[in-house]
Amino acid sequence: MDYIKRDLERKFMHMSSAFKAVMVVGARQVGKSTMLKHLAEGQNRTYVTMDDTQLRNFAQTEPKLFLQTFQPPILIDEVQKAPELFEEIKIICDNSDERGQFWLTGSQSKKLVKKAGDSLAGRLCILKMYSLSAREKLGIEPAKELEFSLDSLVARQKLFPANNIVKTFENIWRGGLPDVQEKDEEQFGEYFNSYIETYLMRDAVDDYGITDSEGFRKFLRACAAFTGQLVNYNDLGISAGVSGVTAKDWVKVLQSMGIVFLLEPFASNELKRLTKTPKLYFCDTGFCAYLSSWTSKEVLVNGAASGHFYENYVIGELLRNYEYGRNRVNLNFFRNNKMKEIDLIIEENGILHPVEIKKTASPDISMIKSFSALKSAERQVGAGAVICMSDKVLPFDKSSFVIPSGII
Repeated sequence: MDYIKRDLERKFMHMSSAFKAVMVVGARQVGKSTMLKHLAEGQNRTYVTMDDTQLRNFAQTEPKLFLQTFQPPILIDEVQKAPELFEEIKIICDNSDERGQFWLTGSQSKKLVKKAGDSLAGRLCILKMYSLSAREKLGIEPAKELEFSLDSLVARQKLFPANNIVKTFENIWRGGLPDVQEKDEEQFGEYFNSYIETYLMRDAVDDYGITDSEGFRKFLRACAAFTGQLVNYNDLGISAGVSGVTAKDWVKVLQSMGIVFLLEPFASNELKRLTKTPKLYFCDTGFCAYLSSWTSKEVLVNGAASGHFYENYVIGELLRNYEYGRNRVNLNFFRNNKMKEIDLIIEENGILHPVEIKKTASPDISMIKSFSALKSAERQVGAGAVICMSDKVLPFDKSSFVIPSGII
């Protein structure tokens, strides 16, 4: 498979020019190492991986000697396996003004981020990487970031193929892990079965001390059944034969691994929320589809959960957009005591953008009625949108748009 250009490349190189060390974290097999090795081509940059047993033992027992042997500029893969290196990296950074000396990758882990952050405070930039987006698969790189204005959306639409339900659900069902993009349905299933056994279960035992392997496997499948819904830890626990407390801990483990993310409810002093419970989504819809036993895109698109999967897909694409972009945003959902719900609120530069996500090609004005609930937030409310299967950008009114999901 040819190399696929990643949207994170721009941000990574920009941060490498400003920080002495940059670390990319993310779930297993999302393409972290591949991207950094690609970016290092033509540079005089040493590459070492802590997957190599001899190198790992050398780094763990003699970190100072290791970094005398393999001097910067250097790319260290799977650095979480040799955290002893961080103190030596700090010393080298402090003795030089060179930027981008250390490029690091690590599987997503709170322990890794904390250890690296504590040791390399002010010297290290940590970036998060997800599996391939639909846009990356197409090889489309818009010059401008996503903006909620009619002119910008219409210009963006011209770069993308027309929305297509078959192609959309192919993207949802297959997901974005690079290694599954060219596999057939039988290979797809075997890949994810191996992914669970080779990576997730091993990490769950080695890094998080989870001994109930069978219960954890059941828990993974239970989480997939709850995608796009409010988290109910007791129900998740019952599905896996564990307590609600253990279920909550295991969700945190899956978050730490980069398998799921939680969308928190929006609230402000003026706008009280009805629920404090987050919604659960998978970082990769292909893995979620496998866990849910959706054996093909045709079965998935016609299944009862297709709306939840579509919502997960759209929010995942937006998450990638903003994670790799220039501006930081807050993503939340909204539900008030009058049962008004908004699927997503994007808060950018203090402005709230309400978004509804619907698996329909014919949205109607009733879908944006809940946006009025934000008027009492005493915050500036910007343009809103219904992101859906429509084939073109259209204005609902002066401040709300129909946006085809294929252009985000």
